[in-house]
Amino acid sequence: MKNAKIIVGVSAGIAAYKAVELVRLLVKEGAEVRVVMSANAGQFVTPLTFEALSGHPVYHNLFDAQNSMEHIRMAENGDLLVVAPATASTLAKMAHGLADDALSCLHLAFKGPLLVAPAMNEGMWGHPAVKENIALLKSRGVEFVDPEDGELACGVIGPGRLADTAVILDKVRSYFNPRDDLIGIRFLITAGPTHEAIDPVRYLSNPSSGKMGYAVAERAKARGGEVVLISGPTHLKPPVDVDFKPCKRADEMNALVQEHLADCDVLVMSAAVGDFAAEKLEKEKIKKHGDEGLVLKLVPTVDILLEVAQRNSGKLVVGFAAESQNLVESAFEKLKKKNLDFIVANDISAPGIGFQSDSNQVTIIDREENMEHLPLKPKLEIADLLLDRILTRLKRP
Repeated sequence: MKNAKIIVGVSAGIAAYKAVELVRLLVKEGAEVRVVMSANAGQFVTPLTFEALSGHPVYHNLFDAQNSMEHIRMAENGDLLVVAPATASTLAKMAHGLADDALSCLHLAFKGPLLVAPAMNEGMWGHPAVKENIALLKSRGVEFVDPEDGELACGVIGPGRLADTAVILDKVRSYFNPRDDLIGIRFLITAGPTHEAIDPVRYLSNPSSGKMGYAVAERAKARGGEVVLISGPTHLKPPVDVDFKPCKRADEMNALVQEHLADCDVLVMSAAVGDFAAEKLEKEKIKKHGDEGLVLKLVPTVDILLEVAQRNSGKLVVGFAAESQNLVESAFEKLKKKNLDFIVANDISAPGIGFQSDSNQVTIIDREENMEHLPLKPKLEIADLLLDRILTRLKRP
């Protein structure tokens, strides 16, 4: 992004403080950054802060006589406009062409690509008006970095928190360094947990969020690959333009894998498939009887990777190992037993990584037992690094 001219629009939300870090990272990447602020954004972060980081005056007063046409000049000279955070009010102005402050005026004058990272309260994010405004902007080609689930400023836990700055930065990078090195490669990717019912209202599962598999699918598609994503139940939106196949049980996921295996070049099994299911599915809800315990007889579920190995499909196969002890030893055993080309191992007992997290710390082991320990990184970055290694192996004679 050296010398890329990036405009960062900051609107009036508590997440405005995260825009400070985004500007710092963009400048560090070599970009020329200009900041424009909505009328009330200065209530959260002062213009002086952004001026010090960007090295340029901040456009925030629409009626400053010395900068009365600044929104026109900035719009004409920008390569990309990034609005982060974008509040519900800012989204509404953008969707309906309102122009009553520096940011909204610049938006109307800007003719280049636009990237928007919303942040707001959970209820506001789910409001039909906000959803309609976002849909309208997307129909015009505006790209979004959706907010994350987490603890919000109001104390509620839910969707609405501004996406991690590393995720936004990665999306910005794609505008200036597009990669199409996976064109013609067909990926079959599994993600998320499985649900094994024990009665009509209860099931056995695990806390997998599906974020790692969805990240691999998103980056494979962004780099030109053809992607089929098979997913257990999650709260995630499928990446744009992937062929999405939802399922619940392990046997359903296995059936979809076997159905699509012949048409893929690479299988990435990142799903956390449950190892056990109830031997008997009760037709009615199991009732609690005083202090009596409940005994469930569990039987193993289908081992999808083992079935793939037995088919000797000739595909490049990547497995995942989420372990709480003996991480490397368990990963090596799985690599050999299931005839994998790569295995990605992570320690689920370590705090702040793995299930539910947006970041992870993994070890990638290849067929020749070469190990690569990756530091803590966002899952999108890990996805790209894994895809790089897959591409290298596919290119081997």
